Amino acid sequence: MAGLLEGKSTLITGAASGIGRAAAMACAREGAKITIGDVQVEAGQATVEMVKESGGEAHFVKCDVSKAAEVEAMVEAAVKKYGRLDCAFNNAGYEGLTMHIADSTEEDWDKVMAIDLKGVFLCLRAEIRQMIKQGGPGAIVNTASIAGLVGSHGMPAYTAAKHGVVGLTRVAGLEYSKRGIRVNAVCPGVIDTPMVERLVGGRPKVDARLLAIEPIGRKGKPQEIAEAVVWLLSDHASFVAGFPMAVDGGIIAQ
Repeated sequence: MAGLLEGKSTLITGAASGIGRAAAMACAREGAKITIGDVQVEAGQATVEMVKESGGEAHFVKCDVSKAAEVEAMVEAAVKKYGRLDCAFNNAGYEGLTMHIADSTEEDWDKVMAIDLKGVFLCLRAEIRQMIKQGGPGAIVNTASIAGLVGSHGMPAYTAAKHGVVGLTRVAGLEYSKRGIRVNAVCPGVIDTPMVERLVGGRPKVDARLLAIEPIGRKGKPQEIAEAVVWLLSDHASFVAGFPMAVDGGIIAQ
């Protein structure tokens, strides 16, 4: 039986670890041919090897998503390798420093915006242009966050950037769905990833506070976000466009 993404050229950014790595494995399991883009070369190549060891097909492209030329080169590399671009998961992100607005630095604000918002815009632009050039169809998923749907205490830049990702996703869904290019977003809750580990910083009280906001009573697993991404990229979600999907253990339902 063919996989949900059988033979589809699929680009995934931020796949050196966490949700991106889980998505690479899940998409490969469903038959996708994977291009991994990340600034972390060794970890990104390790993901490639994991995909290959599982029987999938993948290659790595070093890319800083905040730089347009590198993003365009990454998309070109995917097309050169697999002949076209069918799917993309714009997942690369940076959480920034944990601090209140009055204590925030301009430098941290700029870095978060460059990666989390501008990076998604640059990837979307390059991917959509390629999909239009091919004559479609295509499917794209952006990583937003529950911080893109509600406020997140102590993370002003990250929250603003992720709200921006949700806005971009909605606009792209409106502008391109009639051309056969669906754009959606996943909004993860508290997920057991290196990013959350950095936020916790080995502080049990912080870890307990994060766990306490999850109605489901536990942190999510990267694989659980990956399964939502696979579905949104697949033809099973053919009537879904411009949608920020919360995969959050019930946080938004509170």
